[in-house]
Amino acid sequence: MQANLKDQVALVTGAANGIGKSIADVLAANGANVFYTDINKSAVEEAAGCGGGYPLVLDVTDSAQIESAMETVLGRFQRLDILVNNAGINTLNHRVTIDEFPRQEWDRIIAVDLTAAYEVSRAASKIMRRQRTGRIINISSIGGVVPLRLQCAFTAAKAGLNNLTRAMAIELGRDGILVNAIAPGSIMTDGTRKLFYGSDGLFHENVQRMIDHIPLGRPGTTEEIAQAALFLAAPENTYLTGHILVVDGGWTAGYHRDF
Repeated sequence: MQANLKDQVALVTGAANGIGKSIADVLAANGANVFYTDINKSAVEEAAGCGGGYPLVLDVTDSAQIESAMETVLGRFQRLDILVNNAGINTLNHRVTIDEFPRQEWDRIIAVDLTAAYEVSRAASKIMRRQRTGRIINISSIGGVVPLRLQCAFTAAKAGLNNLTRAMAIELGRDGILVNAIAPGSIMTDGTRKLFYGSDGLFHENVQRMIDHIPLGRPGTTEEIAQAALFLAAPENTYLTGHILVVDGGWTAGYHRDF
């Protein structure tokens, strides 16, 4: 897919690798001026250098850094057209039931996966409301649509993000701002390799059972999520807002079985 994003300004959080980097790369390839932001300075500088964007160190849990990032964007381009709230985390070592799930881990995940999206969107929407135009795209998960076992904090955060998306859509629509979310299924990233797809993944022995639940029979790619983001960011998308776009190979379409 191609879209004319010439002269538009985008900011993507968590853009040093994975889904965030692929989204930032696709937006840049279609003409946008893209700020690649991430907490990892060297990684985000490398990613932005490869993608032709602007690197910006940003801890999305730090309100002062968020405000500083917005000032940097405005100082260079005087506008912000596209925000992609992609930064997110999940737990690797605490795949346990809620009675054993540590409060500290709950707080850590909620802070990044939900509160940070609120904070960054709050700062960006002030700019977009003055412009009376803008796009906010939140990267959620099928875990926010259909709860997943042993991930209580992650599923709660992503479900909250889905309704935050809808709430922002009905609040900001009159200002010409479209707010949507993408809910990826199982996507091949460094994180999922550590969990499932790598030969030494924590749950590698269960990977086929998971794949069997996906009608397309494979994990998705980060590029496939990036194309969904490009569709939501494209100028031709003028009437879709408050929508959760599920990109999961059919995982949540229904109970998939071969009998």
